[in-house]
Amino acid sequence: MSDPVLDTMNFLNEITGRFPDVVSFAPGRPYEEFFDKDEILDHVRRYLDHLAAGGASDEAIRTALYQYGPTAGQIRGLISDSLRADEGIDAPPGAIVVTVGAQEGMLLALRALFAGPGDVLLVASPCYVGITGAASLLGVPVRPVEERADGLDVADVEAAVLAERARGRRPRAFYVVPDHSNPSGNTLSRRAREELLELAARHDLLILEDSPYRLVSPGAQLPTLKAMDRTRRVVHLGSYAKSVFPGARVGFVVADQPVRDPSGAESLLADELAKIKSMVTVNTPALSQAAVAGALLACGGRLTERNAVPAKHYGEALRVTLEQLDRHFPEDVRDRLGIGWNRPSGGFFLTVRVPFPADNAALLRSAEDHGVIWTPMAYFYPGPGGERSIRLSFSYLSTARIEDGIARFAAFLRAETERSGATGPTPGRDA
Repeated sequence: MSDPVLDTMNFLNEITGRFPDVVSFAPGRPYEEFFDKDEILDHVRRYLDHLAAGGASDEAIRTALYQYGPTAGQIRGLISDSLRADEGIDAPPGAIVVTVGAQEGMLLALRALFAGPGDVLLVASPCYVGITGAASLLGVPVRPVEERADGLDVADVEAAVLAERARGRRPRAFYVVPDHSNPSGNTLSRRAREELLELAARHDLLILEDSPYRLVSPGAQLPTLKAMDRTRRVVHLGSYAKSVFPGARVGFVVADQPVRDPSGAESLLADELAKIKSMVTVNTPALSQAAVAGALLACGGRLTERNAVPAKHYGEALRVTLEQLDRHFPEDVRDRLGIGWNRPSGGFFLTVRVPFPADNAALLRSAEDHGVIWTPMAYFYPGPGGERSIRLSFSYLSTARIEDGIARFAAFLRAETERSGATGPTPGRDA
């Protein structure tokens, strides 16, 4: 419980509570204007009708909704159909475990895969704090593979694998968000995806693929690693937090890897995850599964179609954020001040590089003096790094609030740059 990540996230929550009127670029939440309170009831009713149409009795439907359910989940067939229609992932229901959000999926996967004292988890860095937090709770060592200015280089992953083996440790899996990553916003190219899959096969490495932003991002998306996986190297972590709604807390894991126990009996990794889940959350709440199932049924499993309007909004929010940053900091000004940012193609986040320490003290000054908050990028580095970078999340805000917020943010950047006396390019490690 002394993990620094817990302390820093608590500090961010404290800042948010102390300054309720600030413009916040901190939370990676969906835009609430797309939530309709009556829709949840419609989703549940649609699922009940679906069960009845499939021949379930009133008693069976009552049991399905009110009782403890199967540990691996009761909507796996609908998830399987949706993955095939939306993502080209051909996963049978038996290879899927329905989880309490993707976070539980991470915990289950780590607990199942990391057994030996020499096992180590590789993570693209900066990375989502949920995976490093789960690893910390389970005592799993983490080796960061730092992204370059243009994103992850697969050669760096291989170098980390070889370095860990030279230390006598076994790199067991590599965690990555290949699409519009949280926190950096970067996306793996198709070639990098192919190289990563080839590397995983060559080095007997599993890939933990976490990709929650694809179905709420504008434009055509590259195929998931799991859709490209021909040798069962990818464990796919899924979530309906962004594509349906986060309050349901429903996620899933696609784990079709064969497993052999000491007696020689074979099963799937999904079966092993379900065994662990039975001792953690017992089962994912039936009401939550019913609401998500109803949403899937309403769109024929094609969440890309259901989310066409939200994806357009998030794309517009990203466009306005970049446009406002460009307006406040033309190229000559940002070069002179040593300020820059990346230009993601979707998702909820982007990275701003600054010439001063973007730490908790700077965040407090930003809230107090300029009425705007953000997230220090250093929160997302398992080791040193990100000290002069900021994560901006634009997903939760209207375009009007983004324009106001970026004006406040620009004032903060200018004041902090002057205060620190720093100008010129930022150090390369945070590029």
